[in-house]
Amino acid sequence: MKRDMDLIRAILLNVEQQVPPEGWCDVQLPGHSEEEISYHVMLLRDAGLVEAVKLSTQHGVCWRPKRLTYEGHEFLDAARNDTFWNKAKATAIEKTGSLSAWRH
Repeated sequence: MKRDMDLIRAILLNVEQQVPPEGWCDVQLPGHSEEEISYHVMLLRDAGLVEAVKLSTQHGVCWRPKRLTYEGHEFLDAARNDTFWNKAKATAIEKTGSLSAWRH
């Protein structure tokens, strides 16, 4: 599965809006499957942007975010503005050919 930076941003914005629950946040985003969201939550955890839990389901494993980390808040502060976000993505792609080398 390919990493989708727009989905990563959407997940972070969604988690930020939720009151931290006792367990985990329920992230549902139109146009994205549970599997796709779960994979990106795992990537966010790997990057240190969220704390997340790994849950076993009848369909396998799924990842659910618990809260943003300090680094997650920092990333989101830099990515919050749509105009800045789109300009930063365009610049990263222009200079590197992809978003994979772009870090906050």
